[in-house]
Amino acid sequence: MSSIGGNTSDRYWRQLNQQQFDKDRDDVVARAQEAGVTTMVLTGTDLESSPEAAELAARYPGFAYSTAGVHPHDAKTVEDLTLPSIRALAQLPQVVAIGECGLDFNRDFSPRSQQEAVFEAHLTLAAELNMPVFLHCRDAHERFMAILSPWLDKIPAAVLHCFTGTEEELKVCLDAGLYIGITGWVCDERRGEALRDIVPLIPDDKLMIETDAPYLLPRDLKPKPKSRRNEPCYLPHIANEIAQLREQDVEQLIAQSTDNSRRFFGV
Repeated sequence: MSSIGGNTSDRYWRQLNQQQFDKDRDDVVARAQEAGVTTMVLTGTDLESSPEAAELAARYPGFAYSTAGVHPHDAKTVEDLTLPSIRALAQLPQVVAIGECGLDFNRDFSPRSQQEAVFEAHLTLAAELNMPVFLHCRDAHERFMAILSPWLDKIPAAVLHCFTGTEEELKVCLDAGLYIGITGWVCDERRGEALRDIVPLIPDDKLMIETDAPYLLPRDLKPKPKSRRNEPCYLPHIANEIAQLREQDVEQLIAQSTDNSRRFFGV
């Protein structure tokens, strides 16, 4: 789910339709709005969650939007590479990007050949529909860029969600014109040390800030919620950490990254 902030927050990505939010979904939205989140983009990650995300976005018109796609973990479930159900969802006014799609060679929950075929299918659809793509890449940088690069002049924009790569990988992505999504991973001084070092290298106009809720609860958040569940209301905390690392005024950072998000999604 992602969100675009106004006064005190910027944007956050993941699935509000996940079961972790079943008991208090409206309260989660209310807390996000109180924190300054002005727009959400709910992420579709498979053939089941994509229509759910679109349906949920329709419940909050003017505030929530969604994406439609199949995460590489679930690429094995795709039988028709024309992606008819994703194509149909993309016609809905609340669906603003194709994805989450890409490659994950870390866990290999789907065969790599199938991941690659499904990734290319998403790019083909995005180019046909002139829609931005919401991307995932883990331990697959070279192959990911090899597949993506020929399409970059055919699609309006691309964002690499939840970036945790190396400095060299970041440079390649930026040279290719990608937007870079940064999550609460940057708030972890252990696992996120390398990311913390390179966050200042992202140009102002290519940075997006996200939570990846319900995952990646900021490690330095105090007090920690009993549920250990990440929420969009913690987005200001992530934005503040990024601003400190970049030695920028947090309000200016929020304003710029919000503008980036609105421009990318067209909302």
